[in-house]
Amino acid sequence: MKTNELYPIFLKVSELEVLIVGGGNVGFEKLTFLLKSSPNAKVTVVAKSFIPEIIELVKQYNVKTIDEPYQYACLKDMHIVIAATDDLEVNKQVHADCKKRNILVNVADNPLYCDFYMGGIVTKGNIKLAISTNGKSPTLAKRLRQFFEAVLPDDINELTENLNAFRQTIKGDFEEKVKKLNKLTKNLIDGEE
Repeated sequence: MKTNELYPIFLKVSELEVLIVGGGNVGFEKLTFLLKSSPNAKVTVVAKSFIPEIIELVKQYNVKTIDEPYQYACLKDMHIVIAATDDLEVNKQVHADCKKRNILVNVADNPLYCDFYMGGIVTKGNIKLAISTNGKSPTLAKRLRQFFEAVLPDDINELTENLNAFRQTIKGDFEEKVKKLNKLTKNLIDGEE
């Protein structure tokens, strides 16, 4: 059995420049996903035309648009790029251009051309879970996201805030703090008190 070797990471996309290439349905899906997870993301969308749904998001969020076909110059100052056009050749060109500039790139629905995948994400306040199927089944990632959204209590953020406040009061070295927090949170897993 092959193991998922992806390394999960949570990026501060409000401090990075993200480019989405494509103004159609797939571009809209990727933009929506990104803004749902990080409403303050700094995003630019480049396309020859934009569906109305993207125009609405642009009005609501910090999203810039470039109303022209993709070109290499669009990559200037970008950290992350998502190619989401319905033209495989354009998507491949975006991938090749990003590789030349050492920019992380995701080509929608084409795992071979992805440095990263946009998996399922569950957010409950400060708690955020990312779900990956190694690019094998976005549908399963979606179902797992729905499951965790349903089973995680809405007030789990209160627990997070309380544990953080307690953490600030603990005295001692790092190892002592970890022991105290582990003891306090042990019953979350095994039900012991």
